[in-house]
Amino acid sequence: MRIEKEYRILEDIDEIRIFDATENDFYKPTPQEFDIEDIPISKLINNIHEEVHALIPHKNGQDFIIQNLSSLILNKYNWPPENVKGRLLSKFSPLFFDLLHEDLLEVYKIRNTKKIRFVYYTKNKLTKLSNVKIVFDMERIFVVSNNIDTRISKREDIDNRPLDEEKTAMMESFSQTGSYYNINGKYTWSQGIYNILNRAKEESDDYYNIVLDLVIPEDKHIVDKIFETTNKETSQCEEIIRIMTEDNVLKVIEVNICSYFDESGIIIRQGMINDITQHHHDENSKPVDFLLGGFKNSRKIALLIEPLNKKQYEFSKGFYYLIEKDHKEYIHSPEILDNIVEKDVVERIKKLIDGELSEIDETLTYEVDGNPNNKKIVHLSIERFEFENDVHSLGFLTNLTEEMEKHNELVESHKLQLILLKEIHHRVKNNLQIITSFLNLEKRAYRNEPDLIIENMLTRLSSLSLLHENTFDTKDFKSINLKEYILNHDMKTKRQIDAEIEFETYVDENLNITMEVITPLLLIIDELTMDSIKYSSPNKTAPNKITKKITKSDDNTASLVFKYCRLENEDSQNATHTIRCEIIKSLTKQLNGTISLTEDDHETTYKLTFPTDMEHTIH
Repeated sequence: MRIEKEYRILEDIDEIRIFDATENDFYKPTPQEFDIEDIPISKLINNIHEEVHALIPHKNGQDFIIQNLSSLILNKYNWPPENVKGRLLSKFSPLFFDLLHEDLLEVYKIRNTKKIRFVYYTKNKLTKLSNVKIVFDMERIFVVSNNIDTRISKREDIDNRPLDEEKTAMMESFSQTGSYYNINGKYTWSQGIYNILNRAKEESDDYYNIVLDLVIPEDKHIVDKIFETTNKETSQCEEIIRIMTEDNVLKVIEVNICSYFDESGIIIRQGMINDITQHHHDENSKPVDFLLGGFKNSRKIALLIEPLNKKQYEFSKGFYYLIEKDHKEYIHSPEILDNIVEKDVVERIKKLIDGELSEIDETLTYEVDGNPNNKKIVHLSIERFEFENDVHSLGFLTNLTEEMEKHNELVESHKLQLILLKEIHHRVKNNLQIITSFLNLEKRAYRNEPDLIIENMLTRLSSLSLLHENTFDTKDFKSINLKEYILNHDMKTKRQIDAEIEFETYVDENLNITMEVITPLLLIIDELTMDSIKYSSPNKTAPNKITKKITKSDDNTASLVFKYCRLENEDSQNATHTIRCEIIKSLTKQLNGTISLTEDDHETTYKLTFPTDMEHTIH
């Protein structure tokens, strides 16, 4: 059993729809709790057409005692009155108590009459309609029901029916256009409707919409919109829907429904139905259904049928996924163009709508709900064409957002590769110039010591090799973490030199410098290292120690403190004028830095201050 409730604004009535209920759902026999006398007019109310039930308020309306149920109910269930009187409604009929208690209490407190309509369905077929009035009189609540059984064998026509069916039948006998009226919940169908449905009249046709109830699932949201509009306001709806008749024929129908009040204030719904299947051609509509089915689960591609028609459009799932709207909530209008970023594209779409263009093929940026932080890149293609003297439109919408993101990543990656290639060529050129300069200096200084020249150059080449090796894994030449470079440099240096040297190195974790800085910095460290090995103090119990500490001074500056123990007979004055010191000064100048030397207790300390950022020459 299922129950639905709805307030029908235009009719000013609460409607309660009960689906697939059994007799046992309504009443549950229970022992008598109160001695109740017969109502004085019980004989009268049991002999009128309507069902009249009498209830006595109990505990100020918290519950109601049954004084009388109509003879129709008693006869239906074969109950004597003694099986009903004196029972609380909440126990005897929990279902009706839950449904009606608020209304019964309202009538009891305010004394105003209340109208309710009960509509009963069995297997989605309307089987009974009951118009109920709740009235307060004689300190009692009377529930008066006027029941209409839709399964009766004899049809009852509405008095003063506004449609002359005999004349209409003659006019519509061969027509595929029909009409209907709905007055007080009862339908009147013209012959043209039965022509469209290809069936004869049935007894229950007065009590449900025999056309709209046949709509296919894909178009049910359109019917919901029709009912929602016509139930809540006096208005007119024009829609195109597809129905499947009882003999399994798919038809396309044009529906024009309006709601209005007649002169006596009764709400009337009038509908005009036109079968336009022949204009759509079955052989053409079937491929459309096939295409819609194929596009149904696609979130990237959308099929747009009649996108230039704000009433007769049909869009597949991909469109609603793109705009992030439920298809039931979406109303097709030119306002959607406000969310397109490219205004020149908007102007071309408007020209297409106005017929100035026959087609468009555009890639555009769509902001969901106008939110610039939620953008979609889409390709839109729409074409206008004529078919049987009518202008139609068909379009495709493709969501390119993910593809464009991947494309942009590839473009950026390609740019990075080009930068990397230029960087490598730039480094090779600069480093070859540095090596040439070093060789010229070494050749003049150590003309008679070629082995020393080779040994010194091997150390420098090792540093340059390290730079090239790490460059291959570098994506940002403007922000390189220095610590990894320095630690790798220590390992390579230890493997290369023929001496017992211990490195004690500290580098700030978050010290990042540019590639323009790291090259001269590593070469300076090489020269200081080779100089310290030459002049360091021999120690037989422990290896010589070289201490390096590189820290960040401020946002733009860092410092290197380089220490080692020198020989007792070292001539510091001579050391500062060696060719290696000239190289260090030259590299420091290239680095835009400053370097100082201090000596204390046989310990030599160099302090280099240098910028962390220099202008990058490769872009």
